[in-house]
Amino acid sequence: QVQLVESGGGLVQAGGSLRLSCAASGRTFSSYGMGWFRQAPGKERDLVAAINWSGTGTYYSDSVKGRFTISRDNAKNTVYLQMNSLKPEDTAVYYCATGGDRGLGTSRAWYTYWGQGTQVTVSS
Repeated sequence: QVQLVESGGGLVQAGGSLRLSCAASGRTFSSYGMGWFRQAPGKERDLVAAINWSGTGTYYSDSVKGRFTISRDNAKNTVYLQMNSLKPEDTAVYYCATGGDRGLGTSRAWYTYWGQGTQVTVSS
């Protein structure tokens, strides 16, 4: 069974940085694309960033482009989200997710496994 465990969330001031990690188990990590989503209270769960199996392809939503970086370490079965220049509107629960093939998942429907989420709060 695929398991995804996020860590690294917390409280940070606006302009600060956080790095989220997602440890995966249950299947060959390097064979699948990964993504990070976020969900603020009362809002939809939106894709923030995605990465293909090798790390050579990435996607970012317009709201985080230039501030966030997704990366992966296939030897450690871990995907990361480096978040810089954080803003109060980045406050949300952040979820790690994975889909069914090596590709770059740019829609929520592509993803089939989800982590439990980690809270990120950015104070002004």
